[in-house]
Amino acid sequence: MLKLGMALFHLIIPAAGAGSRMGDVLPKQYLRLAGKPMISHTIQVFFNHPRIASIHLALNPLDEFWRSLTIEPASKLKLHYTGGESRAATVLNTLNAIEVAHGIANDDWILVHDAARPGITHDMLDNLLRELEHDPVGGLLALPLADTLKQSDAFNHVASTIPRAHLWQAQTPQMFRYSLLKQALTAYNGDSTDEAEAVEALGLQPKLVQGALRNLKVTYPQDLALLEALLISETVKEHAV
Repeated sequence: MLKLGMALFHLIIPAAGAGSRMGDVLPKQYLRLAGKPMISHTIQVFFNHPRIASIHLALNPLDEFWRSLTIEPASKLKLHYTGGESRAATVLNTLNAIEVAHGIANDDWILVHDAARPGITHDMLDNLLRELEHDPVGGLLALPLADTLKQSDAFNHVASTIPRAHLWQAQTPQMFRYSLLKQALTAYNGDSTDEAEAVEALGLQPKLVQGALRNLKVTYPQDLALLEALLISETVKEHAV
């Protein structure tokens, strides 16, 4: 029986990708955003949140950035060189690594968050935890689609218009119990694009919790420029108050 009141919240950040679409020699999570690496912004929100028990950074085995840094043993930030050939493999490798080493219980919650979503806020995280901590399945932050969707043919001509009613754009964190997430990723036939897809394949229905545009995933250079402008604008407003 699940002990809902005693379950802890643990975070996995898959950070083993190269981010080739950014057109930069550095993996995109290490690009500068408002004066520091993008991943630093991402980690800080979770590091400062009192309900997050531990943070597990899943890195490429060849990553040199973190190897040059010293992490205090008592820190809730832990490094794992568990990067796999896909996001799903990286997350599954990390789940296996932390189960014994860090005493993760089967009914503990695992949040998986993209390293390239540095716009996550304390309020978004609060809302996600509040909405899902007693949910029987778990779920994810997401945004209802605002734009009309067009499906193209092979020549980039419109083949059809897709009604946007009840369509959402998935974000992260995505949050599921340790045992359920491990089962879903182990059993999934193929390479899931996110954790929710693997859970859905078990016949379950993750809950959608409304996120925000600020929580965009930095994929292209213009995304980084947009987010940096937003962060700078917020800082100016804070100092003006």
